[in-house]
Amino acid sequence: PILYSYFRSSCSWRVRIALALKGISYDLVPVNLLKDGGQQFSAEFKAINPMQQVPALKIDGITLSQSLAIIHYLEDTHPNPRLLPQDPKKRAQVRMVAEHITSGIQPIQNLSILNQMGEKKMEWAQKCITSGFQALEQILQHTAGRYCVGDEVSMADLCLVPQVFNAERFKVDMGPYPTITRINKALLELEAFKVSHPSRQPDTPAELRA
Repeated sequence: PILYSYFRSSCSWRVRIALALKGISYDLVPVNLLKDGGQQFSAEFKAINPMQQVPALKIDGITLSQSLAIIHYLEDTHPNPRLLPQDPKKRAQVRMVAEHITSGIQPIQNLSILNQMGEKKMEWAQKCITSGFQALEQILQHTAGRYCVGDEVSMADLCLVPQVFNAERFKVDMGPYPTITRINKALLELEAFKVSHPSRQPDTPAELRA
């Protein structure tokens, strides 16, 4: 497999966690979202992903984009360890939390949107993340065990950790979100989350390396 990734992309990080958890080795091709006006806009990369976004994964003779679609494929083809619970209610809760982050928070504070916000970039990101986290904290108070849904790592957790990383980058006060903070801390102790961390990627700038 070949993963096209950017070290700080939260969508790429979700996929890196899934690959690490499932023990799938891969080659990483860095796509720098800032360099050369954004390498994702090159004709070469557009041929790989017409949406001009990371991640993209070449695997089993196909090329997949969109992090959740990639993770679902990995779940279907490498079912252990499981990232979706067998219980239908818990499975729905996992998808709900994942969608809350991947549809409701991350897209409205991603690079392409922030670039259009000019000087209000930080303020906008904080507003988007704060309103999303207020809802997410309430949801997790009902669904969480050790992790987002119960005591098993799920697709929801793969979405949570990169989003908290974004929140910290944009200096969001995490005080009002004790459940999110607790789960994030527990997840960052797991090896798959450590090896996939933005501070430990081949394309991580020297000053940001762990």
